[in-house]
Amino acid sequence: MPVFTSGKGQAPAWCQMQYFDIVELQPGQEHCYERSGKKEKLIVGRGKCCVALGGREVVAGEKTQLDLVEGCFEVKQVEEGTVLIRMCGDWGDELGGAGIFAVGPHENPQDQGDQVEYPKFTNFDCHYHDCDEYWILFEGSGLAYSEGKPYLVGPGDCVATGMGHHHDLPRVDAPIRAVYFETTMEGQKRRGHLWDHTHGQALPRLERV
Repeated sequence: MPVFTSGKGQAPAWCQMQYFDIVELQPGQEHCYERSGKKEKLIVGRGKCCVALGGREVVAGEKTQLDLVEGCFEVKQVEEGTVLIRMCGDWGDELGGAGIFAVGPHENPQDQGDQVEYPKFTNFDCHYHDCDEYWILFEGSGLAYSEGKPYLVGPGDCVATGMGHHHDLPRVDAPIRAVYFETTMEGQKRRGHLWDHTHGQALPRLERV
C-alpha cells in the first residue's frame, strides 16, 4: 500500500522516509520537534517563521528547506499562518530533490509523459524516477496513481512510490499543494521525471510496493 499517514510505523518497511508530520502554527505560537529520525528535513509549505537548528537561527519562508543531522528543530517568531512539513528517516547523501508542487484541473490536458489508459484531467505527467519518491499533500484532494493502482488522496496523505514505478496525478478535485521528496539516487542516477518513450523502459524495484 503506497499511501500512508503520519505516525510511527505507518510507512512501508522499504521506505527510507520512515515518518512525517504536518504542523500548522498561528502568529505567536512556537513549536519544538521531538527528534524522530537519524536524518530530518523540514520544508515550509506556507507562511513565515524563524527556525533554530544546530546553534543557528534561520528566517524561513514558503519553500524554505532545512536539513538536520543532529539536534532538533525549534520554531519561533511565527509571523503568519504557517504550515511545516517534516520528514524523518535514513537516506543517503546523493538525493534526487525536494520542494513544493501544485496541481490543478485543466480543461484540455496535454503532457509529455507516458501514455495511460485512465482519463486525464490535469497536465501532470505519468513518470518514474531513479530513486524513491514521496508526495505529502497538505492542501487539496484528487486521484493519484502509483504502480498502476488508483488512490483517493487528501491533506495528510503521503504517496510513496518506489524506484522505477510509474506514478501520476490525473485528477484534482480541489487544487493540490504538496511536498515532493526524492530520496537516494540509484541505478543510472538520472534526475527529474523519466519516461519510457524518452529514457528507456522503467525497471521498477518490485519489492518496493
